[in-house]
Amino acid sequence: MKLSRRGFLGVVGGAGAAMLGVAAWRPDGLVGQTGEVLRSTARLPSPFTVPLPIPAVKRPVRTDATTDYYELVQREASVEILPGLKTKIFGYDGTFPGPTIESRSGRRIVVRHRNELPVPTAVHLHGGHTPAEHDGHAIDLLLPEGVTNAQTFSHGMVGKVTTGEREYDYPSKQRAATLWYHDHRMDFTAPQVYRGLAGFQLVRDDDEAALPLPEGERDVPLMIVDRSFDEDGTFLYPSVDSTLKLERGVLPAYMEGVLGDVVLVNGAPWPVLEVDAARYRFRLLNASNARRFRLALESSSGDSVPFTQIGSDGGLLERPVTQERLDIASGERFDVVVDFSQLPVGTTVTLANQLGESPSTSRVMRFVVARKAADDSNVPAQLSRIERLDPAKAVRTRDWFFNRGELVAHSGDHNGWTINSATYDPQRIDAAPKLGDIEIWRFGSDLHHPVHVHLDPFQVLARGGHDPGPYDVGWKDTVDVRPSEYVEVLVRFTDYLGPYLMHCHNLEHEDMAMMATFQTS
Repeated sequence: MKLSRRGFLGVVGGAGAAMLGVAAWRPDGLVGQTGEVLRSTARLPSPFTVPLPIPAVKRPVRTDATTDYYELVQREASVEILPGLKTKIFGYDGTFPGPTIESRSGRRIVVRHRNELPVPTAVHLHGGHTPAEHDGHAIDLLLPEGVTNAQTFSHGMVGKVTTGEREYDYPSKQRAATLWYHDHRMDFTAPQVYRGLAGFQLVRDDDEAALPLPEGERDVPLMIVDRSFDEDGTFLYPSVDSTLKLERGVLPAYMEGVLGDVVLVNGAPWPVLEVDAARYRFRLLNASNARRFRLALESSSGDSVPFTQIGSDGGLLERPVTQERLDIASGERFDVVVDFSQLPVGTTVTLANQLGESPSTSRVMRFVVARKAADDSNVPAQLSRIERLDPAKAVRTRDWFFNRGELVAHSGDHNGWTINSATYDPQRIDAAPKLGDIEIWRFGSDLHHPVHVHLDPFQVLARGGHDPGPYDVGWKDTVDVRPSEYVEVLVRFTDYLGPYLMHCHNLEHEDMAMMATFQTS
């Protein structure tokens, strides 16, 4: 479906305005969210009593002159998330989050995954500049050990299928950035990520290493998610098919997205971290299925504690940007530096969520300034240099409208989620950009839709016909398109031929067909 600019804006304005009351303000207190809250029945801990865990750094099983080799096992495990209770997870190496993989720009890594889970998986390196056959396409399934027939789990189309083990080959031809890997199985991404299949992958390079930024124990990844728990500690999730084997989707009340009422950071509920009176780098990742966060720092001393944003999805910014708050949608990453050096020892600083609909979702974690310490880090005025894509050199403009499907006759239910009024079809190619060409892609929406594009990052050109927003700086691979809004981005794909995905990163929307395929040529 190709729309003129006037037609496209008319669709955005009409459909978005109809839904604006739902997304902007709702009588149940959900502000700025697209989704429904699933209430926990478990006894929940008091906030800021559980220490912040730091995901283990994975070590390669071997190395050679060009490549580091890793092995990960996808398996079930029972772990303590809520104190005193056990939660069964799907975990990379049986942990949630999975172990952090550290790679070097220009140095190839190969990750061998073994699937010991009861369901198929597909691993996507989110933000990775990756050949198509290793991108974790939603229909390229890794079947559990001993299973050879993909139709055991799917009656739909499947792509390249392997059993038991699969290698993902990442050339790492990209600048330093905070990436993450997660499950991407068609129709079941949402429940499988919800159960724990997510972890960090950090790309480092010489340019970033030369900067005096906080490092070592003061370089901290923070994976922020929301979850809900049954009284025995089990993850609550409203799957139509709790076995995750055949029937996709969630119960109708949750088709807009599943919102948990417990905020976890690195797998711990509302944790606390003791910090030195020094600068820290925090790599913020929103790995929630649907929840958006508006993050702000609140000091018990009354002092203002801003974020100094130094990076976005695609790596370092050109210059640091001071942010009093950060809106972060599912899939987005912000690298920030927080300076605790001017705060008295004993000060507490709470990372708050200003979009929380309840006390439990209005708190994220807490920092306690525990001691004075030496600190030779700094945030330089020039962080990096970013090539500016020129819109005058764009060879075409493509329109993509993200909206709820039509009402199904006689049922009163909406038929999933669509892009340009079409649900995802793995056999359909919706765009065929040529490598090296600059294009303008214009995303429109009815509700909040965080739009993620695989293969290469993009630059935001305009938001709502105006300049980019305060959180649109730098290279992005996921952009939060708000209700009744359009966002224009400049894209340029390089290096790799083949099919790639673009989709909404509200994972319930993705599973209900809000996905499209483009093929680079």
